[in-house]
Amino acid sequence: MVGGGGVGSGGLLENANPLIYQRSGERPVTAGEEDEQIPDSIDAREIFDLIRSINDPEHPLTLEELNVVEQVRVQVSDPESTVAVAFTPTIPHCSMATLIGLSIKVKLLRSLPQRFKMDVHITPGTHASEHAVNKQLADKERVAAALENTHLLEVVNQCLSARP
Repeated sequence: MVGGGGVGSGGLLENANPLIYQRSGERPVTAGEEDEQIPDSIDAREIFDLIRSINDPEHPLTLEELNVVEQVRVQVSDPESTVAVAFTPTIPHCSMATLIGLSIKVKLLRSLPQRFKMDVHITPGTHASEHAVNKQLADKERVAAALENTHLLEVVNQCLSARP
């Protein structure tokens, strides 16, 4: 699982003691961003700010705290309306990688203008089933079908909800 692990045999976590990383500080708002007359383009930091607080499905930690997402792995072209996010599972056999990718994708779909084309994928070489997970995340019909599953949508929404 990204940031932990699915519950394996005996109810044990795949990654019971993940490394926890320091959260980055809040981005200061510039005068240009506050000026309503100046168009505000979307950049990598803005995308990172959207996804950094997504909750891991198993641990009481965020994807940023588990180093699953980092700003350096976010690529944005506002003029071309493209966003690419590479995420890194904490272990190579993470059983929740697809769920984490789906959560990132849903957060972006809900937050960005419809003009954006999104590519959410596993950082190359970091997961045993990287190709299969990336194929699922890139398939619009599979993503739509997954979000029609009430239980799966509930789990995604829990990942996206703010923790107290």
